[in-house]
Amino acid sequence: MSKHYTSIISSIFGKFATTAFPLTLQYMINRFYIYAMKLDMSEFKSPCEYRTLNKLFTRELYENREIPADDNIIISPCDALVSDYGDIKDGKAYQIKGMEYNLSELLGNNYKGFAEELENGTFINMYLSPKDYHRYHIPMDLHIKSLTHIVGKLYPVNFPLLLNKKNLFIENERVVIECEDTKGYIHFLVLVGALNVGKMVVSFEDRVNTNSSITTPQHYSYDNFLMKKGDLLGWFEMGSTVLMFSQDGALVSEVAINQKVKFTERIGIRK
Repeated sequence: MSKHYTSIISSIFGKFATTAFPLTLQYMINRFYIYAMKLDMSEFKSPCEYRTLNKLFTRELYENREIPADDNIIISPCDALVSDYGDIKDGKAYQIKGMEYNLSELLGNNYKGFAEELENGTFINMYLSPKDYHRYHIPMDLHIKSLTHIVGKLYPVNFPLLLNKKNLFIENERVVIECEDTKGYIHFLVLVGALNVGKMVVSFEDRVNTNSSITTPQHYSYDNFLMKKGDLLGWFEMGSTVLMFSQDGALVSEVAINQKVKFTERIGIRK
């Protein structure tokens, strides 16, 4: 099966982004990107310390942010914009208001029946723009049960596409992570790929290789290992979207559409 044009474009840009140019040129590239995208570098190293544009994209925080100690507080897993949130009804969620999709199609064949388990639960969509901190973290203490990498396209996930392209999240490449909280409620974290580079890194699973020659879903199961709130889950190489789905009764969302959230900030409370 030939690659979709979005994957080819992303691969080409990825080669540029991962090339270490001579120091002066690399510094100019980094400075231009920071200026063009209006990056806030106050929590990060100097631009000259990033040897590739990709290193700048995936920059880590210079100092750790404080994580709320209360186990019932759920934190944002990333720096992002809440593009939509709400209740899961009739097995459907929304990529943006008025543009629904079937949750079972998003999760894929390895999670048949889970859409019913999530009925009346909640979803939160968090969009990371190219200027945002690109790393994602665990929003609460979660046992990781399984992961599926689903091959797909790499359309942009910006607002024009969210508003006009049906099933955007379903068509795009994604990583689906099945979790269970310490009270036994089911949660899914879904990492959605996007144009440019198209790579999603998962900290606990080296076998995930996105925007590659893989053509079929890759599924991995785990022995319910625990990741703590705030632990590094991985990073996007360029902006994209984190989707969070939670079983009915697990939590109360405390977000609003178009709200800007930052990693470690409170986005909900456990019931």
